[in-house]
Amino acid sequence: MIRHSSECLFFSFFLRKLAVQQMKRFFLIAIAFLSIILGVIGIFLPLLPTTPFFILALACFARSSTHLHQKLLNAPYIGPLLVDWETHKKIEKQRKIKIILIVICSFTVSILLLQNRVYLQLLLLFIMSLLLFYIHRIDEK
Repeated sequence: MIRHSSECLFFSFFLRKLAVQQMKRFFLIAIAFLSIILGVIGIFLPLLPTTPFFILALACFARSSTHLHQKLLNAPYIGPLLVDWETHKKIEKQRKIKIILIVICSFTVSILLLQNRVYLQLLLLFIMSLLLFYIHRIDEK
């Protein structure tokens, strides 16, 4: 009888662990698809950067679905850039400058729209500074 209960505990632990893994996988795939949607929107809206969203989608697919990860790497227009990013962790200098300018412009507009909300403006300024610092640290090709 004791053996039976220990088997049940192991089985329930295994099921819980499996459920958590499935939820994590679902969450990562959802974030990846949301990133792809925002990346595609960014193609048409000049203030929304495209490349970081596709890189985020690539990272999420790498941890959740090898099939979707490979499909994104083989995409006609963004695929070569993502393959280059995944193998070398570098971006072209022109693309880097464009990303920096877009980040500065979009955050500036957002900060100006938040008149009389100093805390939110400071928060956006802080986030922009972190983002620019991270982008600056990426090696150039």
